Amino acid sequence: MEMTIGKRIAALRKEKGMTQEELSQKMEVSAQAVSKWENDQTCPDITSLPKLAKILGVTVDELLSGKEETEPVARVLAPEERKDIKEMMLRLVVESCNGDHVRMNIPMALVLVAVEMGMDLPQVSGNSALKNIDLEQIVNMVHHGVMGNLMEVESGEGDTVRIFVE
Repeated sequence: MEMTIGKRIAALRKEKGMTQEELSQKMEVSAQAVSKWENDQTCPDITSLPKLAKILGVTVDELLSGKEETEPVARVLAPEERKDIKEMMLRLVVESCNGDHVRMNIPMALVLVAVEMGMDLPQVSGNSALKNIDLEQIVNMVHHGVMGNLMEVESGEGDTVRIFVE
């Protein structure tokens, strides 16, 4: 049986060691409202989901779906926090609608060489599904400190491509 949003709210609240009263105060609602959420009598207002997710230490997607984020979230690192780009990895995940799953881990050092040579991603990876991805822009983003989940695209046919840098 799948866990409801109310049961997820209750479980996450308890993991944080909070009472319904404490959560209600942080959310600026009544304890009865929190009780109704947790008993699936009502749902939190959609505009309050970001605040609720933050208090419970999850993303809105995780709160609604129950699925944990597996790819890192994109973020911009301060210059002193950045690693050498040549020590990083470009990760590509392609999931086709016909069930094929491709995972590529390409060292950013190789990506830099490919950009210098004027190559594009299908030439580097051999996968034509990646033909519209601009390697030079990815390199520019990483040089400016962008890390994590850079892009997720789902085609009309149901193919999904995710790109992230670690």
